[in-house]
Amino acid sequence: MKKKGIVRVRAERCKGCGLCVRACRAGALAQSAHLGASGVYPAEAAADVCIACGACYAVCPDMCIEIRVVEAA
Repeated sequence: MKKKGIVRVRAERCKGCGLCVRACRAGALAQSAHLGASGVYPAEAAADVCIACGACYAVCPDMCIEIRVVEAA
């Protein structure tokens, strides 16, 4: 079964550790080029290629990631 998802990062809670970026095998996340309000470079959705695997969600220590499955075939 092939899934497609939408990933959302709560930038205000993100400490910019990059664990989710490294865990994302689809390349849907990247470190932002802009400083967030807390002075870190938060993760952000980089491309519309999320496969809703949940790897980023599982490794995030601050629970900043939300994944919504939008399509399953």
